[in-house]
Amino acid sequence: MPCSQTLKGIPSDCATSIGGITDVWVANFGDVVNKELTDDIITTITMAESAKFKHYSFKRNTGSLTSTLTKDEPNGVRFVTSDLALVFGRMETAKRIEMEALSAGELAVIVKDANGKYWYLGYNAYVTASAGTGQTGTSSTDGNNYQVTLQDVSATYPYEVAESALAEITD
Repeated sequence: MPCSQTLKGIPSDCATSIGGITDVWVANFGDVVNKELTDDIITTITMAESAKFKHYSFKRNTGSLTSTLTKDEPNGVRFVTSDLALVFGRMETAKRIEMEALSAGELAVIVKDANGKYWYLGYNAYVTASAGTGQTGTSSTDGNNYQVTLQDVSATYPYEVAESALAEITD
């Protein structure tokens, strides 16, 4: 029996669409107790007692979220890999310690894009660091920073999160 989905089409959209991300919040995957979907949007996130998503600040135009579909028809495999690339300016001890925690952690992540939409990484399984660097640069105009890529491998593209779901769960 063939696999089929109900196709609805995508109408023409004249709205402005801006690239980039503006904000990121990270929590330990195990601290997220429940996520509820309504009309394919996460409307409620329940956290363990006193747990919150922590805000990570970075300079404008230095972060991105890229989701890539992988499909192997003969083997019946289909999944989406989402890579969240972040750059944190200036190498210093507090950031080094946080980079260590991110690189070792099993995480859940919420990303706000430049269009004001929120996206959830870690719906099916935890997000983990897949790459990272610290660099001083060569000249005065080179970046002095830490870079980390957090990776989510999921059955679907990231789910949108309703802004109302964030009120009680973010610092």
